[in-house]
Amino acid sequence: MSSSRNLLLAIAAVSIALIGAALYLQHVKGLLPCPLCVIQRYLYLGIAIFSLVGAFADKIKAGAGLALLCALGGLGYVGKHLYVLAHPGFSCGIDPMQTTLNKIPTATLLPGLFRADGLCEAAQETVFGLNVPQWSAVWFTILTLALVWVLVRRAR
Repeated sequence: MSSSRNLLLAIAAVSIALIGAALYLQHVKGLLPCPLCVIQRYLYLGIAIFSLVGAFADKIKAGAGLALLCALGGLGYVGKHLYVLAHPGFSCGIDPMQTTLNKIPTATLLPGLFRADGLCEAAQETVFGLNVPQWSAVWFTILTLALVWVLVRRAR
């Protein structure tokens, strides 16, 4: 098995583990996900799915490329989330984005995973010194760099 395939499998495993961590924080610690958190969950899931498809279908570049688009989208959304936290008067609260997200079939079928209930500015509790959106930014950055590495290796 190639190292690129192994790296895609590791990226998928990390993405799934991060969704698991989010579910732990939601269901055990009581941190309700805001709309931006839910969008980030979708993007982590996209990274995992595209990485797995790329690894198992032997379409490394295609899978890594699509996963990279999800990772870059995640960086954009987590950037917006960090902006909301840095500007306390700014809120994404109960808005059309939350209503729309909660009507998507995945949110109605799997509300424990994809239903947005919290406020974006409420994510202030820290884990090892960083709040959850800051950790998400770290992980989206790591996954982005790993996916770029896969694409660069395949381009040679």
